[in-house]
Amino acid sequence: MADLRRLTTRGPAGSWRRPLVAVSALVTAVCVPLTAPTAAQAGPATPTQAWAQAESAVDPTGGERHSVITWGASADRQSAGPADRSYRLVVRTSVGGTDLRIRLTNAFGDHPVTFASAYAGLQRQGAELVGGSNRRLTFGGQPSVTVAAGGTVLSDPLAGRLAAQSNLVISLYVTGAQGPTTGHGMAMQTSYAAAGNHAAEEEAVNWTDPTGSWYWLDAVSVETSTTISSVAFLGDSITDGWASTSEENRRWPDYLSRRLQAAPGNTVKGVVNAGISGNKVLADDAGQAALRRLDRDVLSHPGVSTVFVLEGVNDIKAHTGVTVDDLVAGYRQIIDRAHTAGKCVVGATVMPYKGWYEYDAAGEAVRQGVNDWIRHSGAFDEVVDFDRIVRSPYDPQAMLPFFDSGDHLHPNDKGMQAMADAVDLSVLGCDR
Repeated sequence: MADLRRLTTRGPAGSWRRPLVAVSALVTAVCVPLTAPTAAQAGPATPTQAWAQAESAVDPTGGERHSVITWGASADRQSAGPADRSYRLVVRTSVGGTDLRIRLTNAFGDHPVTFASAYAGLQRQGAELVGGSNRRLTFGGQPSVTVAAGGTVLSDPLAGRLAAQSNLVISLYVTGAQGPTTGHGMAMQTSYAAAGNHAAEEEAVNWTDPTGSWYWLDAVSVETSTTISSVAFLGDSITDGWASTSEENRRWPDYLSRRLQAAPGNTVKGVVNAGISGNKVLADDAGQAALRRLDRDVLSHPGVSTVFVLEGVNDIKAHTGVTVDDLVAGYRQIIDRAHTAGKCVVGATVMPYKGWYEYDAAGEAVRQGVNDWIRHSGAFDEVVDFDRIVRSPYDPQAMLPFFDSGDHLHPNDKGMQAMADAVDLSVLGCDR
């Protein structure tokens, strides 16, 4: 692994940027805990222990506060969802804070959908919640809300402090659902469904229908110091976590999230995974093209200071005639729009895929040209060279077997961790 210790990439005008350092082992995440243990291993707790009550108007450090996204997933069109059904959605927070809010989306629905009740709790195990942790969410002071086709809604703030790196559970009772639903198809995390209204329950007995998708929920935010921000990862299946271990939060943004929490003095703490398996920069396919979903999935979220772009391999390997110039034009649009919104933009090189069934010399030539532009154009504020991190020194068009999940396109858990460890945390912040 010595070749991963110090890797360097060029900045504007060919000047050398800071080295990208790969850390040999992850450090244990540090978070501000609830007064009870967090996540799935947490035992029974009283309501006061499960949610540490805090004054929402005052930051513990005495500073000003703002809203920052702590979890997000990109929405897409899903199959029809039945009415009169409950959904228990398990998500992993990144940054901690107070006054939790959730965002529900009906972006891809063609009928209104009613959320008759919604609750936020903490996972004990499976569909079972920590005792006393399940608390009602409201919308404009009301316990239910109807969202029009194409619309979104933000819940009212929920008083109390939520820890970083918590297994948060959002339970929804949905009525009046017709036609396609909106959600994230490949969660790499088991959530649960049940017939009827069981959102308020903390026991698991009625939650007998496991699901590998998240429905309607696409963001969770908290209030924290204005010095704290989040990074949004715009990507495809590699960012979405394909081939990583389900239930274990081993996507590369998850590994990076743990590093961010553990890093003293680092102000980028929140993580938004805006990856969709099969996604492209330029064309709709699996999900809307990155150019079409950028505003909804990234720029609309509160507290995002940095956009991290790892996309392009699906455009290249699809054999649709996409050229280097085509992808460069797409990247420039993403950069310009993010800069206009006041965000830093980090670009990552496209990773090798020799051995994947769509690989050919023409696609490889485009990948090499795109990577040369990413490394040397200076268009991105910072560059992370994932190609150099994961490629084989003996066959640079292919992934190192130690990192290969077996399909020659997607990294395994070790590859995901190597990607996260190779990111110099300082590249995630700039002075825009």
